[in-house]
Amino acid sequence: MKKNVVVGTNIIEYTLKISKKSKSMRISVYHDGSVFVSVPRFMNIGFLIDNFIKKKAEWIISKQKHFKNIGPKVFIKKTKAEKRLEYLKNKEVAMALVERKVNEYNKFYNYKIGKITIKNQKTRWGSCSKRGNLNFNYKLALIPDNLANYIVVHEICHLGELNHSKKFWDLVSKTMPEHKALRAELNKIGINYQ
Repeated sequence: MKKNVVVGTNIIEYTLKISKKSKSMRISVYHDGSVFVSVPRFMNIGFLIDNFIKKKAEWIISKQKHFKNIGPKVFIKKTKAEKRLEYLKNKEVAMALVERKVNEYNKFYNYKIGKITIKNQKTRWGSCSKRGNLNFNYKLALIPDNLANYIVVHEICHLGELNHSKKFWDLVSKTMPEHKALRAELNKIGINYQ
């Protein structure tokens, strides 16, 4: 369901998605500039969503401008078959890259690592399970090397702290002191980078 909200001189159009799985509101901005708002099933949506979008308006508009400046190729939507082919093409490359980086950085951290898996995740660059398994998005093979390094270190550090506490960020800082700038750069390109 498409809706819009007026923020100053800007009109932000968005598509509302009611999700059974969502526990909180979430905004996504895609490469074509479209905005999606996911909300929990039983939320009183109208007033809350408008306020949420107004608070996030500066971020939404900056993301839209960023994607527009990147160039027209990011606006081309791929079919499921094309996305699958891209995943299969880059899966092995991503695995080799990730294994090398995990081995390199874990020489410092020395954590016990379980299984490493490359996935086609829609919303995450990586994840870490309680069992010590590390999952990474195949798109690590497509992004700049310094950003891939940050993602690998981020997930390795979750083996020590399975949260985003100060202790966790202190761990990250030991090998990635510039992690804030890298995280900001990663947020700019977005998970839908292609």
